[in-house]
Amino acid sequence: MSSIRAAKLSDAKNLAMLAERTFRDTFSEQNTHENMDAHCLASYGIEIQSHEICSSEHVTIVAEEDEKLVAYAQLRWGAAPSCVSGCAPGEIQRLYVDKHFHGKGLAHKLMEECLKILKECDSDMAWLGVWEANPRAIAFYKKFNFKEVGDHVFPLGIDPQRDIIMTLSLKN
Repeated sequence: MSSIRAAKLSDAKNLAMLAERTFRDTFSEQNTHENMDAHCLASYGIEIQSHEICSSEHVTIVAEEDEKLVAYAQLRWGAAPSCVSGCAPGEIQRLYVDKHFHGKGLAHKLMEECLKILKECDSDMAWLGVWEANPRAIAFYKKFNFKEVGDHVFPLGIDPQRDIIMTLSLKN
């Protein structure tokens, strides 16, 4: 049974490896090696994950199985695209599960924890960007009642890709 907890600074190395591996597993087949390498170099590494874990603008949570990180999610506060309504929106910036743990309900548990944290931090709207060519993720978010409200460009290396912006009201 996987346990979910807040990331600690001592997780940075393992989180960096998990983050890059899950990103590559998810997107390598549809993108060039050069663009994947450029993105991973800019987004993952011990220093980068250490900074994000310690940042007051992020909350990073991890899931462990037998003391090994197998999934993670990251929340972020700050500027949101103009299509995102709400007075205090919070972004689900990343949510990834190791491919060996797909289909076991772990992504669902991570999403529930993300929404709980966003509410505890007084966010009134959850938002995220999801690549238009990732139908599995889009279907997952729709199960939580996220709705498409717009789009933005996600630069993957030198490839400007279209991300769909989806939101979920957190008002009860």
